[in-house]
Amino acid sequence: MSSRRSRSRQSGASRITDDQIADLVTKLQQLIPELRRRRSDKVSASKVLQETCNYIRSLHREVDDLSDRLSELLESTDSDSAQAAIIRSLLM
Repeated sequence: MSSRRSRSRQSGASRITDDQIADLVTKLQQLIPELRRRRSDKVSASKVLQETCNYIRSLHREVDDLSDRLSELLESTDSDSAQAAIIRSLLM
């Protein structure tokens, strides 16, 4: 058992069991497309966390790219148009 977990148990902090951790890792695995595609159920928790981080980074890049595209679109539209108002609301 990790020393961090044993310290939290000693300090009376909220406890999380190994079963709860395993359940959370399984749920997380189901959310990540790269891991969902795999046929094997045997994926380590560290791999699930690593792939989760990679997926979150890719989502951040996608959001940044979409924001840039919306900004470019906004620059090319009439600033008083309804379309510009919609784009501005998306950028907020």
